[in-house]
Amino acid sequence: MEKSEVEIVKPRNDKREYRRIVLPNSLVVCLISDPDTDKAAASMNVDVGSFCDPEGLEGLAHFLEHMLFYASEKYPVEDSYSKFIAEHGGSTNAFTSSENTNFYFDVNADSLEEALDRFAQFFIKPLMSADATIREVKAVDSEFQKNLLSDFRRMNQLQKHISSRDHPYHKFSTGSRETLEARPKVKGLDTRLEMIKFYENNYSANLMQLVVYAKEKLDDIQSLVESKFEAVRNISRNPFDFSGEPCLSEHLQVLVKAVPIKDCNKLKISWPITPGIRHYKEGPCGYISHLIGHEGEGSLFSVLKKLGWAISLAAGEGEQSYAFSFFYTIIELTDAGQEHIDETVGLLFKYIKLLQDFGVQKWIFDELVAIRETGFHYKDKIPPISYALRVALNMQLYPPEDWLVGSSLPSNFAPDIIQKFLNELTPSNVRIFCQSKKFEGLTNLTEPWYGTQFAVEKLDVLTLEKWVELAPSENLSLPKRNMFIPTDLSLKNVQEKVRYPQILRISPFSRLWYKSDTNFFTPKAVIRIDFNCPESNHSPEALVLTKMFTRLLMDYLNEYAYDACVGGLSYGINHTNTGFEVICLGFSHKMRLLLDMIISNINSFEVRPDRFSVIKESLKKKYENYKFHPPHSQAMYYCSQLLEEHSWPWNEKLEVLQHQDPNHLSLFTIRLLRKAYLECYISGNIEPNEAESIVEHIEEVLFKASNCPSKPLFPSQHLTKRIVKLQDGLKYFYAVKGLNPTDENSAVVNYIQVHQDDIKMNVKLQLLALVVKQPAFHQLRSVEQLGYISLLRQRNDHGVHGLQFIIQSTVKDPLHIDARVNAFLGMFENTLYEMSEEDFKSNVNALIDLKLEKHKNLREEAAFFWKEISDGTLLFDRKESEVAALRELKKEELVEFFNSHVKFDAPQRRNLSVQVYGGLHITEYKQATENWPPGSCQIADIFNFRSSRPLYGSFKGGVGHMKL
Repeated sequence: MEKSEVEIVKPRNDKREYRRIVLPNSLVVCLISDPDTDKAAASMNVDVGSFCDPEGLEGLAHFLEHMLFYASEKYPVEDSYSKFIAEHGGSTNAFTSSENTNFYFDVNADSLEEALDRFAQFFIKPLMSADATIREVKAVDSEFQKNLLSDFRRMNQLQKHISSRDHPYHKFSTGSRETLEARPKVKGLDTRLEMIKFYENNYSANLMQLVVYAKEKLDDIQSLVESKFEAVRNISRNPFDFSGEPCLSEHLQVLVKAVPIKDCNKLKISWPITPGIRHYKEGPCGYISHLIGHEGEGSLFSVLKKLGWAISLAAGEGEQSYAFSFFYTIIELTDAGQEHIDETVGLLFKYIKLLQDFGVQKWIFDELVAIRETGFHYKDKIPPISYALRVALNMQLYPPEDWLVGSSLPSNFAPDIIQKFLNELTPSNVRIFCQSKKFEGLTNLTEPWYGTQFAVEKLDVLTLEKWVELAPSENLSLPKRNMFIPTDLSLKNVQEKVRYPQILRISPFSRLWYKSDTNFFTPKAVIRIDFNCPESNHSPEALVLTKMFTRLLMDYLNEYAYDACVGGLSYGINHTNTGFEVICLGFSHKMRLLLDMIISNINSFEVRPDRFSVIKESLKKKYENYKFHPPHSQAMYYCSQLLEEHSWPWNEKLEVLQHQDPNHLSLFTIRLLRKAYLECYISGNIEPNEAESIVEHIEEVLFKASNCPSKPLFPSQHLTKRIVKLQDGLKYFYAVKGLNPTDENSAVVNYIQVHQDDIKMNVKLQLLALVVKQPAFHQLRSVEQLGYISLLRQRNDHGVHGLQFIIQSTVKDPLHIDARVNAFLGMFENTLYEMSEEDFKSNVNALIDLKLEKHKNLREEAAFFWKEISDGTLLFDRKESEVAALRELKKEELVEFFNSHVKFDAPQRRNLSVQVYGGLHITEYKQATENWPPGSCQIADIFNFRSSRPLYGSFKGGVGHMKL
């Protein structure tokens, strides 16, 4: 046993303890002790990824990742690992990337030992049965079918396709039935035997890194890890070597034009570069991406915006590998920008030339170091499962002292190294990928895995130099010094320690909820201002214009506020069901500066016709692209349309948007702000008098100034969101064709509406969901293989609670899937009856542990309390009340709840089945609509249905009129 003496660098405010150990089998482990944690977690990183797939068995590493979840010699019951984790308040997942595969889970802190024992068997003696292999090939293929129409995945694979066939970067990594069943069979290969061979030859302890996060002391965690993982085999496997260039000369200086699924114009400029990880202490890629991706005055993005060519821009390194890497600049173009690709690329190279000529600036490096150090040392706590995963991935790349830091803290100013990286971004090694619907009919090639249509043009340096010459002569410049970097990180004195928000101030214009930070003690704050505006949602036009207003505000603020975001503040101005909201969160020191500028922009809002046209175009494409959403998203959309009293369909929003002009928005904004009420929530490192001062200032600007636009609302004008009440004992059925005829996937949302917010009913529903979730996934996804997306979730529509099964499939039509959901509930009835008192108590305790889990950070706490405020329920002690109800709950009550509300023939069951029929199931669609299931009520028209049903009462009325 090797115990490292190296000190793992950690944030100043981090009270956790860390230890590096190496087991005798060479497994490297990071132990994390956190006495305050409610959850334990683990993450195992294996240095074997899709790059290691054997030729002709593409996706084998990914397939193996799936198979390891099934069973092991020690725990041979299929799915027992996932079942144990779910029943003990946890979750589990895994992913396969190019060079590694990662498995991770969390669980209630007291259940770690058995969870870890089950987890360890993945890497000791897994059972990969022939039957499970056959079924899981279908699951991987279903995952591939789900991804076929994803533009992100299509473009990613196209970039890999245009690379050296001799480099693993070129490979297809996901796998499908073709690569894992059909092709191997033709070659006489047994996929299962090949997978077992792959596992035995590659999964070796010396290529693994483990993180275990627990509440126990380090010595106790170490003993646990030693006992569970000492049996992991070490075959002294040499690390895989992926050296060599993924792109040869023929793959450089190319312009690739591709046709996307959605209507979007995207430009991705990339260069193969020296991997930044080799110089992470100097941070060359962070420095360069900060400048190229900057959005302030004089930046590349600012210039492209003024020209009307760009909607967004991002820059950075794309790979985390020692072997090779790419640097990317990704620009979302307007239609006008799509006509100026040459000049846009030319402007990018002009900016790079500016950076090269100016040389590396120490003040910029120092500013980045200050920002990164503050961010690192005052980093919010995140859930243990996310933290364990992050550290495990870092262990593959960094020395032990930097497992927590990674590349986030550049410390060596080395201008020569940064300049060297800058000099790699040249016209001679550039790769330009552009995707646009305008290329339809102009392509001559097809990417083999996803079927993307594309064309390739070879560029020479002279052409690229000409693009630079033709680019507009705009005032590109380096960013100015950032005034938003926080310097006062002191904590405010808290006079009164309270557990819940309190009303600090009420006026005819606003109400202020306030809570000081009594849990996290960080120099951060959250400010949330909800503008309740009755004009905002009374028609599709009103909703569209409110969205335009909020998007233009964000657009106008971008140059000013970008530095705030870089300095550790984030903000948003978002459309809501009842108006719009302003959110600021992050370091409290400069937050008031940002908020005051936002309020000033609201007050002085004017419509700029050039930006109006850009935002309108962007919103138009968003609505038009609704039809390309995956079928399960479409089914969720229709479900919301059927249930929500005031919700406008995307096609109506698209229709009214076409007729809007700047004058319409100018007139509407006056009406929107003429009457408003502000619901405010302020928490964190802000004193009560400061909080009051913030709200008073907003009122002065918006309500009390001589030219103020706003007046207070009458009580009758406060908006509410009400939900349709389904009828007891009746099954509603809504069937529709998928909006995209080329998508072969179909989907079902089977929704069971149960009750309006009530503590006792809530805990029954939550406990049932906890008990049913994993068996439902196992039966519907793993056993019956209905589809890769097979989910059971709780649903909460403004205080109306229920359950929903969400399934997407190519193998079965929606009517069949819906029937299988009901059949599963029939099967589960026996499981529930046969549940022992011990198992019942165990599930109750798991749910109690989940509820007693402490908030990890200020943002999480604020989100919990804000939901109570925005829904109007105001049950700030909800967790404690529900825990008390759970402690009194009996198994008979849960069974009675299931029998009354959930099982197929329950007398009070209120059921809505939303069915979206994809391209493979059009025949079944006709049959379903002509002969719908017996005992069900077909919905032919959403809006007639909605207007014919009663509504649940709203918890939220006018101020002082809360339904409690």
